[in-house]
Amino acid sequence: MSDKRITLTDLHQLKRDGGKIAMLTGYDASFATLLENAGVDSILVGDSLGNVLQGHDTTLPVTLADMVYHVACVARGAKRAFLIGDLPFGSYQENAGQAFRSAVQLMAAGAHMVKIEGGAAFAPTTEFLVTRGIPVCAHLGLTPQSVHQLGGFRVQGKTVDGARLLLEDARALERAGAGLIVLEAIPAKLAADVTATLSIPTIGIGAGRDCAGQVLVLHDLLGVFPGKKAKFVRNFMDGATSIQQAVENYVRAVKDGSLPGPEHSF
Repeated sequence: MSDKRITLTDLHQLKRDGGKIAMLTGYDASFATLLENAGVDSILVGDSLGNVLQGHDTTLPVTLADMVYHVACVARGAKRAFLIGDLPFGSYQENAGQAFRSAVQLMAAGAHMVKIEGGAAFAPTTEFLVTRGIPVCAHLGLTPQSVHQLGGFRVQGKTVDGARLLLEDARALERAGAGLIVLEAIPAKLAADVTATLSIPTIGIGAGRDCAGQVLVLHDLLGVFPGKKAKFVRNFMDGATSIQQAVENYVRAVKDGSLPGPEHSF
């Protein structure tokens, strides 16, 4: 494994070469080092920390200060992986200027890219950030910050109109300059269509095996989160003798295309 820092350009090349991107969430320095030693390409410092670290029912209580702290922790432990930091609820929705000020804090803490939830309505914000040197990862499908508007943690894009809208959103965000798009909890066929349509990589979580990469929440992968398990979750500690081996098994499954299987897809 090379010690060279993985860049967004490398992730784009990986998609063009037909390879798969292995991403996991991470929240501290020790796990960041373990994840990249196990072969993870990218670490998402997700606002999922609100659930798995802070014990909240949703990600809504997570603050920008929380995210800055955990991005800085991960950045100190990861020397090779590409780091993405979530912009939390309320830190970017008001206007592009607010999003820029929030993103600057995450980038200064060590992020290489920021993630924004939402569709074409956030294309202008995405373009504003990208033209000012801040790479953006979009997030479509089940967007946890909108859980109350969506009526719960439900699969998105199941109807003809819903699928069409999601594909239009993806195209708009790519045109605005998004460098990656996370697709969460959508039908595998729709995710495959989006992936084939876009030139940028898609990262699936509950979106089938045809995405350019996969991401899971670390605590779900390790089977330590006590909450309800989503259909797309697989416990990689089963049969593993260590956490590092479990993460290595995850990376191998992503790279060879065996994750997710049909049982983990919609």
